Amino acid sequence: MPLPSRPGRRSFAAGCAALVLALTTAPAVHATGAPASPRTGSLVLVGGALKDDNARVYGEIIERAGGAGARIGVLTAASVPESQDPNADDPDTCSNSACNGAYYADLFRRHGAADAQWIPIDLDHIANAESDAVVAQVNSMTGFFFGGGDQYRYVTSLLRGAEHTDSKVLAAIRTKLAEGAVVAGSSAGAQIAAGPDMVTGGESYEGLRDGSAAGYFDDPTRLGHLPEGGFGFLRSGLVDTHTGAYGREGRALRLAADTGHDTVYALEENTALVVDHAGTSRETMSVIGPNGAAVLDLRRARTGTEGRGWSLKGARYTYLTDGDRYDARHRLVLPAAGKRPLTPRGFAPVPANTDVFFSVANPSGAPYSFRTTARALAATRAQNSAVATTYESGPRFTVTFTKKPGFLAWTTDRTSAQTLIGLDIAIAPR
Repeated sequence: MPLPSRPGRRSFAAGCAALVLALTTAPAVHATGAPASPRTGSLVLVGGALKDDNARVYGEIIERAGGAGARIGVLTAASVPESQDPNADDPDTCSNSACNGAYYADLFRRHGAADAQWIPIDLDHIANAESDAVVAQVNSMTGFFFGGGDQYRYVTSLLRGAEHTDSKVLAAIRTKLAEGAVVAGSSAGAQIAAGPDMVTGGESYEGLRDGSAAGYFDDPTRLGHLPEGGFGFLRSGLVDTHTGAYGREGRALRLAADTGHDTVYALEENTALVVDHAGTSRETMSVIGPNGAAVLDLRRARTGTEGRGWSLKGARYTYLTDGDRYDARHRLVLPAAGKRPLTPRGFAPVPANTDVFFSVANPSGAPYSFRTTARALAATRAQNSAVATTYESGPRFTVTFTKKPGFLAWTTDRTSAQTLIGLDIAIAPR
């Protein structure tokens, strides 16, 4: 079975002008709403916890791999190998690369793929990454799916050591992507699509307090990154996953600031960010699923030290939901058909939020806390800014959300905010 989610985790005119520009520069689209990409491949990046019955996401992967003729190669090297799974002999309880590979292969066939096969590479079979027979298997596929687990295991099994160069199998997958294939992944399988400074672990509070460091650490709270990166399938930004469910907005902002990146795609569970023209300067995105994907924009952000610790000013938070599109090159959002600009009518204050990053130390915390405050602020006329705090103190960090000129929210029901564009974010210790 797939690896389970971590236990216990739980100005209007400016906006309209951007919309008009997005409409007039938007590329041609498929019936699915995704931009056409005849010469380059696409990515389908899921923020983790992809449900078996998510027919839209599985269907998107299969359609991009050729529809009824799709042949999906499944890679699960992020899972532990059979030799490390005490339940390897029990098909009902095993959780290793081989049984997870078989599980996903069966799932893709049940969703309509003509064929799906496990690509037999993991920590027990690293040599297969240089096998001509496995390369031939890869070359017979029209799409690929990378499962969840630990993205560093993908680095270990598919890249050549300290050289950080492609194995034969990874080179073959990269060529297939460039020729038009789809590469999909969930959780670690989405993280590995990142280039330089791919995150390797960490929590938001400790990341804000202590900063990031290069490496892979046994301490799961320590914010780590790999300077050489993952596979680099995605060009336009860093990637983080399980964002709202694990409260990772803080760590994503700190890592980007520390490593000089101006964009993070913060993906949410059971929801896909579909990327066309992958790896080029023309990357365009669309969102499919019940949650969303945040774009954290640090182009105008400034960091410093205030009182007891690290601070950030001028970051922007854009939250995309089902059907929305994003042009990474021009920083343009095109909300989905049926969404309209939200005109706040109510005067309810934004509810207090004393655990903005859903701390593992808080037994009564709630996931998607950051998003909840952002949407509540967007929907009220009572205030233009709201302050939330971390659960932890020493220092306690404040997060200030502000509706500055250019901010815009979009709605489907005229009262609640779904899509958010350009909400200002500041973080400071106290």
